[in-house]
Amino acid sequence: MGDLQATMLTGRETTLPAAAVEAFKKSLRGQLIAPDDERYAEARQVWNANIDRRPGLICRPVGVADVRSAVNFARDHHLLVSVRGGAHSFPGTCVCNGGLVIDLSLMKGIRVDPVRRTVRAEGGVTWGEFDHETQAFGLATTGGTASDTGIAGLTLGGGLGWLGYKYGLASDNLTSVDIVTADGTLRVASATEHPDLFWGVRGGGGNFGVVTSFEYRLYPVGPVLAGLGFHPFAKAKEVLRWLCP
Repeated sequence: MGDLQATMLTGRETTLPAAAVEAFKKSLRGQLIAPDDERYAEARQVWNANIDRRPGLICRPVGVADVRSAVNFARDHHLLVSVRGGAHSFPGTCVCNGGLVIDLSLMKGIRVDPVRRTVRAEGGVTWGEFDHETQAFGLATTGGTASDTGIAGLTLGGGLGWLGYKYGLASDNLTSVDIVTADGTLRVASATEHPDLFWGVRGGGGNFGVVTSFEYRLYPVGPVLAGLGFHPFAKAKEVLRWLCP
């Protein structure tokens, strides 16, 4: 791996010495993907195929230590950073041109506590994966309407979903986050720890740090019968009275 061109926060181009990049790579348990890597073309893709951005490096952490290393490396070299969760962002903000993408897609841990009715899930989890685990206990919370949407982007943006009319937004049901802030420190944010930070991440977007895991409250939600119902217009009054007694 030779010297790399990368984009700084100022928008200027900079050259990253090969030795610095190699040291960063060796600090990781996860993957570091450069433009000359055969995985690069796939790794930079997002759900919206109209987005065609080329990051300078893509880091795929497998744990918090890797995320901290990535944040520290980006800060030390003044790099533009984007964070990728489920890569379902329509404007494609989860991938940047020239900078460092911190791709959480390998961080898939999910732990359900059926007694407390809570779940802790890592930042690379999608709602389909999340629901698969919580439904094993007959539990759920408000999530995305598409199963391949990441929990991270949806929650940090507020979080509309099928259960929202009854249980509120995804962010309403967030009880705490583990977040690596720009100084490389892992913090727990909740109603009692760093409450201002916790207030910010519940709908304020992903610019407060890299959220490595989310804790949500869960609700009993069993099998749901859903579908369309068709009635003749002549029965409209009767149907409306049944729907809205």
